[in-house]
Amino acid sequence: MKKNSLLLCILILLASCTGKNTTEYLYLSGKLENNKDSILTIAGKTGIIKTIAINTDGTFKDTLNVEKAIYTLTTSAKRTPIYLKNGFNISIKANVEDFMNSISFSGNGSENSKFMLAQIKESERLGDPAAILELEENQFKIKLGTIKKKYDSILNSYKYIDSSLVAIANHQTAQMMNYFNKTYAKNQVFVKGSPSPKFENYIDFKGGKKSLDSFKGKYMYIDIWATWCGPCIQQIPFLNSLEKEYHRKNIAFVSISTDESRRSGGSWDAAENKWRKFVKDKQLTGTQLWAGQDNAFQQAYQINSIPRFILIDPEGNIVNANAPRPSEPRLKELFTSLGI
Repeated sequence: MKKNSLLLCILILLASCTGKNTTEYLYLSGKLENNKDSILTIAGKTGIIKTIAINTDGTFKDTLNVEKAIYTLTTSAKRTPIYLKNGFNISIKANVEDFMNSISFSGNGSENSKFMLAQIKESERLGDPAAILELEENQFKIKLGTIKKKYDSILNSYKYIDSSLVAIANHQTAQMMNYFNKTYAKNQVFVKGSPSPKFENYIDFKGGKKSLDSFKGKYMYIDIWATWCGPCIQQIPFLNSLEKEYHRKNIAFVSISTDESRRSGGSWDAAENKWRKFVKDKQLTGTQLWAGQDNAFQQAYQINSIPRFILIDPEGNIVNANAPRPSEPRLKELFTSLGI
């Protein structure tokens, strides 16, 4: 009897020393090979919730109290999503020099993070969405069916993931399918070979005004952009390089600015001046036009995000209403196929 009482006391003492119920806390540990950082962070929607020290040998461990959710584990240059929930005991291993290819999760609750990692790798294999949207209708439907089947297969191969994560994954797949189907249907409005919508009397930076018919007899590669658009500006060096390479070819590079009064203090004059200053300061080449208050061309092409690139043939007919960006190698392949 005394032995039993002594054993009970020892167990109670051990429990009081740890002070933590395994269902109320999350245990996280791991090792990072070739690591040069001293800390890693765990961040959620509201910001960093935990900073964890990394030992000199790359090992780390800590205890967290979390709301079940997707978090981001980050070192100075590497990051990965991780699904955390109290009661989990997750171990992480990775080589920092090949982080996403080498990372692995093990332990109780690790299936959730393994599943997310598998989805990320599948997304990387997806390829260029724009290329999928250019497929013939039957090929497009087959491709979309294959994509959905792969994501469903990943979901079905992980049996022990949290129901909330399953719901998120199903919603994301549905959103992706909806995007492809809606965008493909919209693109079919602009059938290759059909007459392009026109613009009239857009202000030319070099003087005068230009219309779409001003470029009859040449291919037109049109860039719809704005001075406030980061992704648009990112494409400018690639566009400049293309213009130099194809300078003597039968193609005009036409950039149409959609800068408007709303982003220039309510003044159309200020919007035009902002565009002119940008073109001058950045020494933009090609034909630089400003649409001003006339957005009929953009509306006709159903442009709701920029940059947008359009390729038109010498007769004024559509070649591609959603052409590859200047930074994409397949744009030159398209030019070559057209004999440009």
